[in-house]
Amino acid sequence: MQIAQNSVVAFHYTLTNDAGEVLDSSEGREPLTYLHGAGNIIPGLEKELEGKASGDKLIAKVSAEEGYGEVQDQLVQEVPRDAFQGVESIEPGMQFQAQTQGGPLMVTVTSVEGDTVTVDGNHPLAGQNLNFDVEITDVREASQEEIEHGHVHGPEGHQH
Repeated sequence: MQIAQNSVVAFHYTLTNDAGEVLDSSEGREPLTYLHGAGNIIPGLEKELEGKASGDKLIAKVSAEEGYGEVQDQLVQEVPRDAFQGVESIEPGMQFQAQTQGGPLMVTVTSVEGDTVTVDGNHPLAGQNLNFDVEITDVREASQEEIEHGHVHGPEGHQH
């Protein structure tokens, strides 16, 4: 079966940046499983997997635009330290959920200088080209329930 809209796809991957640094991998874990066409993975990778089948191996090169997007400067902001009520120590690398006009946004602290904290709401991989070394392990038709819910269910069915 070829990967198409409403296929359940399982694959192993190693993700590297353009410098060849490994950013993530499924090595030693279960394969990543998703519902094709439901927006469960980045658009560029989903496009590259379209039409492939179980057993296929490929290198998928995904531009920043088709991955986690370009860096948006407006998502980097300086906020007062007292915006973090109840948090004793704030360090670079810490993540918080911020409430914005557009809804919740995960932000990462990039620096702390005195009473000013700089946070970045961009995805950590925004602005980077992504290279996926992929091996597809399984492709099957999604169940009606999976299609209705927009995601894959485990072997025992609905788990949420």
